[in-house]
Amino acid sequence: MSTAVTIEAPAVGERTEARRPSFVGILRGELFKISRQRATWVMGIVLACFLIGPQVLIAALHNPHLKQQVSAAPLQFLYTLMGIDAAVLRIFSGTFLILLTARLIGMEYSGGTIRVLLARGVGRLELLGAKLLAVALVALGILAAGLLLEGLLNLVVLQAVMGNLDALSLLNGAFWADTWTVTLTVAISMAVSILMAAAVTVVTRSLAAGLAIGASFFAADNIGVIFFYLASQLTGSDFWTVATGDLLGPNLNVMQGAVLPARAQAAAAQVLTPPLVPVTGGHTLLVAAFWSALFVALAVGLTWKRDVTE
Repeated sequence: MSTAVTIEAPAVGERTEARRPSFVGILRGELFKISRQRATWVMGIVLACFLIGPQVLIAALHNPHLKQQVSAAPLQFLYTLMGIDAAVLRIFSGTFLILLTARLIGMEYSGGTIRVLLARGVGRLELLGAKLLAVALVALGILAAGLLLEGLLNLVVLQAVMGNLDALSLLNGAFWADTWTVTLTVAISMAVSILMAAAVTVVTRSLAAGLAIGASFFAADNIGVIFFYLASQLTGSDFWTVATGDLLGPNLNVMQGAVLPARAQAAAAQVLTPPLVPVTGGHTLLVAAFWSALFVALAVGLTWKRDVTE
């Protein structure tokens, strides 16, 4: 005797849903891509060299006048080290994250793999979100590792300059609060850099264009201040100088000093072009928020609305 067995095939919708990649799986894939790219490790080594460089230079100077200055105001010297550390970490980690973001997004368009991913059920915004979250996790790792590295190097600098670490006894609650504030400005700069690189790469849909525009965006922003100044001199109008107060790069340059209280102005390291008008800490945060919202709108809006045809 034989018995007929009927097996019902799952509905098309259920089969598709079962095979649809999860967000966690997509995120793991993006982190895997980042960890397996040789360029990531090369850029990481270069970043570490730039972070180490200033402290090594200070420790190797053996300047007796520097020792006298530190002895006279050790806490101010610690604030100065904090400012230098934050400025170097902000500038070079931002460059690293811009290149990383542009590569991670642009390689899908230039390689044509985005069509394969979408055909397998990955949502456009889901894919973009996973890429941005992956880069954000890398940024948090860089921030934590950078702060730890800079802190250890500062101990080396103190020992080299003073011959002891007695200045650490002067660290108080206000100093640590100011350190936290400076760290937040670095994190904000990192986030803005990631969003900018994502926006320009989504707009251009090109790895080469994303890398080129992303890497030159803040340089053009800073150099542009010179042309705004020349325009104000030629026209006699203060419109051009006031307009620099809304440029992203110059505002990020002065944010560190603008948000700090008067006691911490030794940490207001400013190594790039400031706006041509005075700005407050609140203004710099507002400008960063506006540009970030613009970048998010461009990246999300174009990813959601535009078809992938190439």
